[in-house]
Amino acid sequence: MERIPILRIGEMLLVSIQVDLQDHTALMLQDDLSNRIVETGAKGVLIDISALEIVDSFIGRMISTTAAVSRVLDAETVVVGMQPAVAITLVELGLTLSGVRTALDVDRGLRMLRDSVEFPVVERGVTPDDGRAD
Repeated sequence: MERIPILRIGEMLLVSIQVDLQDHTALMLQDDLSNRIVETGAKGVLIDISALEIVDSFIGRMISTTAAVSRVLDAETVVVGMQPAVAITLVELGLTLSGVRTALDVDRGLRMLRDSVEFPVVERGVTPDDGRAD
């Protein structure tokens, strides 16, 4: 059974999908990625889909679910390399990838993740020093 490699780059994980995903491969990737986030304590996940010409509704939902699971595990997700035809297809299917941040390429995606890891959003009324409300 084919598995998608997950590479660690510092506090981030890189997933470069180079083959059309079958449903079972997508589900394995989702499980593998969740486990790797926990194992490594990763703060960011970059999913490169530039090699994909087609993203069907199942794969679209899998990407959205993966981003949601990553957030629960305290990691940001950025999807990069979405081809115009893929973006059009997702819109035509009526899919909203809520919570999924996108970037044009790997460099920009890594920059987005580095910025979010280095400068986390602080909730109003909570100081980063002690976690207590003002």
